[in-house]
Amino acid sequence: MVSASDKPVKRPDGRYDNVDFRKAVGFKLPTVKASYLRRDILLFANAIGCTKDELHFLYELHPKFSCFPTFPINLPFKQTDQDVYDFFKRALVTDVPGVPAFDPQRSVDGERGIEILQPIPVSSDGLDLEISPEIVGVYDKGGNMIQEMVQTMRDAETGTEYAKMTSKAFGIGQGGYSGPRGPDTVSYAPPKRQPDAVNVFRTTPETCLLYRLCGDYNPIHADDEFAKEGGFKGAFLQGLGTWNIAAHGLLREMGGSEAARLKSFKARFANIVYPGDALETRMWKVGEKNGVDEVIFQTVVQSDGRLALSNGFAEVKQATLKSNL
Repeated sequence: MVSASDKPVKRPDGRYDNVDFRKAVGFKLPTVKASYLRRDILLFANAIGCTKDELHFLYELHPKFSCFPTFPINLPFKQTDQDVYDFFKRALVTDVPGVPAFDPQRSVDGERGIEILQPIPVSSDGLDLEISPEIVGVYDKGGNMIQEMVQTMRDAETGTEYAKMTSKAFGIGQGGYSGPRGPDTVSYAPPKRQPDAVNVFRTTPETCLLYRLCGDYNPIHADDEFAKEGGFKGAFLQGLGTWNIAAHGLLREMGGSEAARLKSFKARFANIVYPGDALETRMWKVGEKNGVDEVIFQTVVQSDGRLALSNGFAEVKQATLKSNL
């Protein structure tokens, strides 16, 4: 709960008084419960492009049946629902001390990352999963507001932490309050050489309709007319859809499609992807540390070369034994 003394007050000109981004650091948003079935795991694997030779992601009776490791990234949307839900009602953000309310019409998802701490269970059966969000910084850059958050997925009964998910949301034109500029952004520029691996996934008119069943029911990814009202040429792929398709391509090419080998994955959203675009994820191994390969990657739209994901970085555990998958 935000006290009245910490809540910004909107002026007639649309700007706010009583703004202090520093007050937001460490603020914990409401914890939400999360649950899922094996069917959700199978649906997710299909939506991000897993193929028959990765049957351990697609068939619940496979002896090595596994949850694709980036699956938790959608759980803050889905929570405990097994049916569709009102996306905009759920997207309403809790008040944050010292920070004006995000304007959803002028806000975009900027970056996403995940660190996998424990293998993700193939269902939540027997677990009391919860996701706890915390604001780690709000920055004022070029008149824009950037809100950085970490969400931890854990079992409330045992305290076991399964994943930490990071995000940066950009409030366009919602800064300009002389707040902290924040730390310098780490740049993961691809080496000036041919990539070590490339993965291509061709989206279809149905890709975003399938992916939305994983928990992102924003109508802008399904309804062409709704998207056109927002200035787009039609419904487009979810940013996290592109992000997860790239994660699959990277794990397939650099980690032998073994779920346990993906340690972390993050990227910045650069451009919109429309249904039918072919996505090419290019990967460069740039180092190794303690048995973990460090990989820089980027995802481009094949037809015109525009970046879909930039500043991509992943950590992939090196193989210890030959896989039988």
